[in-house]
Amino acid sequence: MNQKLEDIKQNVIECTECDLCKTRTNSVPGKGNFHSEVIFVGEAPGRNEDKSGEPFIGIAGKKLSEALEGAGITREEVYITNIVKCRPPNNRVPTAIERETCQDYLKEEISIIKPKIICILGNTAFNTLLGGSEITKFRGKLVQKNKQMYFLTVHPAATIYNQELIKVLKKDIVKLFDLVEELKNKKKVKIDIEYTT
Repeated sequence: MNQKLEDIKQNVIECTECDLCKTRTNSVPGKGNFHSEVIFVGEAPGRNEDKSGEPFIGIAGKKLSEALEGAGITREEVYITNIVKCRPPNNRVPTAIERETCQDYLKEEISIIKPKIICILGNTAFNTLLGGSEITKFRGKLVQKNKQMYFLTVHPAATIYNQELIKVLKKDIVKLFDLVEELKNKKKVKIDIEYTT
C-alpha cells in the first residue's frame, strides 16, 4: 500500500473543487498496482463507477479486462484511472474546466507510480494529455513527450457500439505489453510521434 496514493485517494473522495461534486454519488479515484509499468487513463467514470466508487467496472471495464487477459495481464497488475474523477451528468464529455481542475490528481498519480508507459484510452484522454484528436488515426502508436512515453488506443466503451474495435483494442493491448517488455529488457523501442516542447 502506498501512503501517498492513499492520500490522493482520500483527497479525490472529499474533493469539491468543481461542480461535478454536486451531482456525483461517489468520486472515483484511480485503483490498482502502484508498482505498475503502465497507467491506463480513461475519460471519466460512468454510472456503474459512480455507484461503486471504482474505475472501469461497467461494460467498458469488462472489455478492458478481456483485452488485458488477451495479453496475459490481470487487472491487479496495472493501475487504472481517469482524466476526471467524478461522473459528468448523463455521461457527457467533461468540460475543459472540469478536466483542468482534476489534472493535478492525475499528475500526482503519475509521479508516484512512474509508469514506463501511460496508455491513453480514447479521445478525451488523448486531447487532455497530448492535445490530440481522432484517436482512431493514431491508435497503436507510441508517443514521447517530456521523457514520458504514451501509448494510444481506443476507449473500451467504443467497442460496445462498434464490434470491429474489439479486435483493435485487443491487438493494441498486446502491442503495449510487448513494448513494456522491451523497455524492461533495456531494448530500444520505436517512437512513432515525438513531441518537442
